[in-house]
Amino acid sequence: MIMPERIETRKRSIEQRLNGGLPDDMSQPMFSASNIHYELAERTHAISYGGIGLIHQLAKESGLVEAIDRKLHLLKIHIPYHESDHVLNIAYNALCGGRCFQDIELRRNDETFLDALGTDRIPDPTTEGDFCRRFVSSYYIERLHEAIDEARVKVWDRQPKPFFQQATIDMDGHLIATNGECKEGMDIAYEGTWGYHVLLLSLAETGEVLRLVNRSGNRPSHEGAAPQCDRVIRLCREAGFERIVLRGDTDFSQTAHLDRWNREDVVFQFGYDETPNLVKIASLLPENEWEKLKRPPRYEVSTKPRERPDNVKDRIVCEREFDVLRLKSEEVAEFDYQPTKCRQSYRMIVVRKNISVEKGDRRLFDDVRHFFYITNDRDSTKAEVVFSCNDRCNQENLIEQLSNGVRAFQAPVDTLLSNWAYMVMTSLAWNLKAWWALWLPESGRWATKHRAEKQQVLRMEFRTFLNSFMNIPCQIIRTGRRLVYRLLNWNPWLGVFRRLAVELHC
Repeated sequence: MIMPERIETRKRSIEQRLNGGLPDDMSQPMFSASNIHYELAERTHAISYGGIGLIHQLAKESGLVEAIDRKLHLLKIHIPYHESDHVLNIAYNALCGGRCFQDIELRRNDETFLDALGTDRIPDPTTEGDFCRRFVSSYYIERLHEAIDEARVKVWDRQPKPFFQQATIDMDGHLIATNGECKEGMDIAYEGTWGYHVLLLSLAETGEVLRLVNRSGNRPSHEGAAPQCDRVIRLCREAGFERIVLRGDTDFSQTAHLDRWNREDVVFQFGYDETPNLVKIASLLPENEWEKLKRPPRYEVSTKPRERPDNVKDRIVCEREFDVLRLKSEEVAEFDYQPTKCRQSYRMIVVRKNISVEKGDRRLFDDVRHFFYITNDRDSTKAEVVFSCNDRCNQENLIEQLSNGVRAFQAPVDTLLSNWAYMVMTSLAWNLKAWWALWLPESGRWATKHRAEKQQVLRMEFRTFLNSFMNIPCQIIRTGRRLVYRLLNWNPWLGVFRRLAVELHC
């Protein structure tokens, strides 16, 4: 087990080097290594991604491995791989920095990596492509989702009571462009992108991917969202969440389902299209019903304010007389509104933005725009509903991480279903990152500090997580009944790493 004394020794050692005095001779560059030789070790075996051991232990302790093998049946016989071997191999590829199927081949030929996972072999890239093609029906993908949900609930069960106060479910669509011409199910989107259109449902509090649905590129964003919402709502109810909130942009204001969700005590906060009738109602509201919308500061200065540098962009825009829009003021109001497909009225909150259209130093005219939000939330203030709907934009950061960090939004196979399966299995790497943070304990003397570290890990970008917890050089030693990961380096996150290792070991 990792000794805390050794962690402190390594920490003090690096602090002495970084905070020590300057060298006597500064006539040469600091990078002075020379006469470098490379040798291949004969007896010592090590890997560069030592965090894979904790990830695999987490997958086992959460019940993910057992749930996949019990719920997903795609192989008639297991010679030698099981379904969980294939699923985890694809997820682990992303967690080891892999960007495509071909990167699996590097670890397949790494004897130390195989020893680290206690196996003689892992599936090769071609075999993984064939496994994705075995998902010949959406039924099997739903079974995979159910297996992941089963492990997810076990992770959630370890959380403190405040965790279950609210589950905020965000939904959005994302276009996946591809250069392939023979991939089944592809189509051209409204703005010319050739590829697929993915529906993503996520949990705002943890960033977990709850549901991922692949569709043809020409399908609207909201298609199929309501059935997926119902599945996720049922999952959160069974997990014990007290309040469930649905959020989405204007494409997801699915008025045909609002009455049903309202009867089920599900709170919804959706953007709504700026239709002429709504603009007319808003323009007829008395002026005393409008309140100034005061947005909180983006961040708090912890030391003292610094002088802002000159805005180079504004200067160039002004000199070249580009048209520019500047927000002058925001007001918020509300009224009751009953959509055509609803049998009762709901709160319609409207934000009126006064925008100045400028060209160079000249102010051309003022443009008034309205933004509408429909909700059944009668307890929150108008501003709170607006800010909550604006917070949904954080899902764009999640989409960015899944696209360019995890590389889950790719289409490496040849059919809609097989690419859908690949996306779900690769996005599991992101969920395992979230479960890594959620599994950390936050009790005892240092509960406040540990809670802050837990949130910091939860909000990490994927690449930062890999560099902090996965890319840790480890010597792999197989002795008797033990598989030892001997850490060869120190980094500032090793204390958190040790706490998870102790928790999983216990």
